[in-house]
Amino acid sequence: MPLTTFALIRHGQTDWNAQRRLQGSTDIPLNDVGRGQARDAVAVLSGYEWDAIVSSPLSRAAETADLIAAGLGRSVDRRVPELTERRFGPAEGLRAGPELDALRISGNLRGAESEDEAASRGLGALEALAEEFRGRRVLVVAHGTLLRVSLNRAIGRTLESIDNAVLNLAHHHPVDGWQLEYFNGERILTSVRS
Repeated sequence: MPLTTFALIRHGQTDWNAQRRLQGSTDIPLNDVGRGQARDAVAVLSGYEWDAIVSSPLSRAAETADLIAAGLGRSVDRRVPELTERRFGPAEGLRAGPELDALRISGNLRGAESEDEAASRGLGALEALAEEFRGRRVLVVAHGTLLRVSLNRAIGRTLESIDNAVLNLAHHHPVDGWQLEYFNGERILTSVRS
């Protein structure tokens, strides 16, 4: 059975990224640095032929996908609501500090979607795309936490944070599961988890 290849790209920088604020499902747009990162990503991504380009509907991911697609001479095929960032509830907009600490409860944030829920949603969306585009190449633009927790579950390993607009290349096999080939632009090797 053929491998389905995914480029999993975190959107470009926003002002809230630069200020180290939790964004979650708050729809914060790209800043000019983020737009430049999206355009710069085209150089690496143009080394592959993409059968589909999809993104989260949040504007920072949608604009990143649109800029990358334009640079590749393509358009975005669709927005996938399940690829929206993890919801952090009342913690959205906060930076590390006492106000954020006051929202921490048993490994989560009060009113937030759990990592487990976000991983289930994100990995479910990726596996649906793997089924739809079996044996092809799919470029996905989404969000750092959603991609990280989804990949953690997919490969059975805890990954560090995902950088803005860099290549994460993963492969899905219908029987053998997921393998991560590139993480944050660096080639790595992981075992395939079935």
